[in-house]
Amino acid sequence: MFLKKYKDNISGLQIFQMLRYGTLLLISIVLAKSKLPTEAIGEYEFFMFFSALICSFWINGLIQSFLPLYNNNKSFKITDERSPAIFNTFLLITFFSLLSIILIIIFKGLIIKTLVKSSDIPYFKLILLYIFFSSPAFLIEYIYLLKNQPGRMLKYGFITFCLQFIFVSFPVMLGGSVELSLTGLVIISGIRYIWILALIKKYSLPLFSPAFIKEHIHLAYPLILSTLLGGSAHYVDGLLVLSKFDSAKFAVFSYGAREFPLVLLMANALSAAFIPKFSSDKNTGKILSSLKNRSAMLMHLLFPVTIIFLLFSNWLYPRIFNLNFAESAVIINIYLLLIISRLVFPHTILIGLKKMKIIMYASLAELIVNISLSVIFINFWGIEGVAFATLIAYATQKIIWIAYNKFVLGIDPGRYIPAGLFIIYSFVTVAMFLLIYLNIGF
Repeated sequence: MFLKKYKDNISGLQIFQMLRYGTLLLISIVLAKSKLPTEAIGEYEFFMFFSALICSFWINGLIQSFLPLYNNNKSFKITDERSPAIFNTFLLITFFSLLSIILIIIFKGLIIKTLVKSSDIPYFKLILLYIFFSSPAFLIEYIYLLKNQPGRMLKYGFITFCLQFIFVSFPVMLGGSVELSLTGLVIISGIRYIWILALIKKYSLPLFSPAFIKEHIHLAYPLILSTLLGGSAHYVDGLLVLSKFDSAKFAVFSYGAREFPLVLLMANALSAAFIPKFSSDKNTGKILSSLKNRSAMLMHLLFPVTIIFLLFSNWLYPRIFNLNFAESAVIINIYLLLIISRLVFPHTILIGLKKMKIIMYASLAELIVNISLSVIFINFWGIEGVAFATLIAYATQKIIWIAYNKFVLGIDPGRYIPAGLFIIYSFVTVAMFLLIYLNIGF
């Protein structure tokens, strides 16, 4: 069987994340190729943008902090059977989901004035349902990761992402409205919610532990703030574009402001899979060497693919979507350069060793750089300037983490970064981008 080949948690999680992003990309293509007006597509993009804006920072923070806690916490002795840690993490995510919904309802008027150029938030009730059902479901793939079950993780991914594509795309393909597509998205989120309940029943004990909750929150809050501050670069970009341009321009920016899925998701999966290793294994040198080797493998794969995509993006992008999105190709080319920051993993070491505060401080620096440069650049280069600001901000964050590892923890970057390979690939990628962007020789 195909799935049995992926006994490696890293490969399993990487493929799973590719499935998620690939599904979202295919849905975007279907919407762009449909008869829907650009404004309607903008409403779909706003739905996804707003839901992620409200929830992604605390979901990522809670899950990333859960990974080192699962094998090493003060409240439970983790076994291979059933762990109350999973149940308590589910409760935390559910609590944050309900809190988010309550805050959205309370501040609805302010949200309308700030983000929405109409009298109401589009599909408001569907957004609330989507947040409630979808947020806890993000824990599913990490339960499979911790239980060393990549095959089951992929089965779950194939089933639910196929259903998501059907439920969201088919209504539009059959001439329906965006509202029907978003209703389908809520339905598949409900299916995932049932799935997480089944996993909790199978792999966790329903033992509420205030001590574990306290420990989890203490470890999670710097990561939550870090994701809110540093990881909010994408949302800062979106807010600036919304404040300057209409929904059609926002759709153009959204379709371009996306990292190459192989880079974003395979890098994130590699990082997530190594975090528990640093928290449970005392042989740090061996893990650093393994991280360096896996990083090199990713570089050999992802840098050449990125360069090829750079060569063809200006020709390919309008044909995948439509001519209204031709400008998006320029934005995605800028975002492709984020591969240079993505394929180094100093933060993986820091999270695994529970050095959370430096994660937060570096993210604050990233946010300051991103906002400052975006406000300046958008007035000179429009939406392209916003993308360049994000590129610089991401690099700033990684440089701070690398410096902390070296000067505070005594971990030289050469122990986990294949430096020579990284420098060569980065130089070639930037050179190719400049040739295309400046239209030299093309």
